[in-house]
Amino acid sequence: MKKLLIIAQNWPAPNYSAAGVRLLQLINFFKSENYKITIASAAENKESFYEENIETIKILLNHDSFNEFVKKLQPNVVLFDRFISEEQFGWRVSENIPNALKILDTEDLHSLRKSREKALKSNLVWSPEFWRTQEITKREVASVLRCDLSLIISDFEVQLLVDIIPNIKEQLLHLPFMVQSSSLNKITSIADYENRKDFVFIGFGGHSPNVDAILHLKQEIWPLIRNRLPDINLHIYGGHLPQKVTDLHSKKHGFIVKGWVKDAHQVISNARVLLAPLRFGAGQKGKLLDAMLCGTPSITTTIGAEGMHNELPWNGEVQDNPQDFSEAAVRTYCNFESWQVYQKNGHQILHEIFEKEMLSRRFRLKLMHIQKHLSVHRSKNFIGNLIQHQSMMGTKYMSKWIEIKNLNNK
Repeated sequence: MKKLLIIAQNWPAPNYSAAGVRLLQLINFFKSENYKITIASAAENKESFYEENIETIKILLNHDSFNEFVKKLQPNVVLFDRFISEEQFGWRVSENIPNALKILDTEDLHSLRKSREKALKSNLVWSPEFWRTQEITKREVASVLRCDLSLIISDFEVQLLVDIIPNIKEQLLHLPFMVQSSSLNKITSIADYENRKDFVFIGFGGHSPNVDAILHLKQEIWPLIRNRLPDINLHIYGGHLPQKVTDLHSKKHGFIVKGWVKDAHQVISNARVLLAPLRFGAGQKGKLLDAMLCGTPSITTTIGAEGMHNELPWNGEVQDNPQDFSEAAVRTYCNFESWQVYQKNGHQILHEIFEKEMLSRRFRLKLMHIQKHLSVHRSKNFIGNLIQHQSMMGTKYMSKWIEIKNLNNK
């Protein structure tokens, strides 16, 4: 029987975050390929995740018990959820089950998101050159090189990596969010323009780009929209919203903070337009994908739309300046003809970029090819082999030092 071990930084939470949705999609792909799946994580709240026929194991950081666990399990494939998981456990996987195929799912390039956040807060202009100088970039790229395959959700991020790492294409797979055909076919039955009202924003409060976007909306954008549409409200949804966001709730100003909602698609489908003024971030944005699935046009930024439409016409408008953003929001909200065109644009993007069967086939073929030629595949990755050797030695002895220190402290 084929076995998959997922080493996750956090237990999957598909009801709260796009990262959780992404991991669940990968789980379902491997299920369809008849893998027996085990998810292991050092995170707390293991009981918050349950999926039928999937084993969940709590593992310890810097502890040799993982070695025995993974040798006993003998997975054919090990998938690291985010590069930090690979940093923590990758060397143990390589040492104890060297023939297992190692896959890194970056979720998004954390180094891209973090470097953009740093540039914004420092009033600097972000550039690929700025990204390359960051310590986190070097760590994340090293993790990519140590793995046999890295799943990259955005074509923009694929190009970033190709530009910085020679001969890296064979180790990368562009794999966007995967949407089932049945979900695509439901779009025609959603509420029309006349039966919708208000604007919506939705996003997990533990994700800093979302918090920044909400604050940016309240301070710079919403007053301009509200001035033009005084009877219209903006509804803010998201799990784990921090107090600095919940404190912004104001019925008087039409800025309604509602928090977590069980059915995100319902509230997005009830709104006429989704707003997502993301000033930093990376990967693909789940909220914008959900907007397309709900037939809801969205106004977002260049960073928001990045890696999501392959130059196809956007599901709304893309504006970075607060004044232009607010005008686009009002224009889309009030113009039925434009709204309808934007909705159709979203349908086209979904079918051409996110269709699950097409993407599953792409993933399956890549997986089969690497598994069949694993030795040759690895032999071509000299830089990765070099980094693997050096990183494994450094991480291994640091981990063992921590383990001994913890034992002494007891």
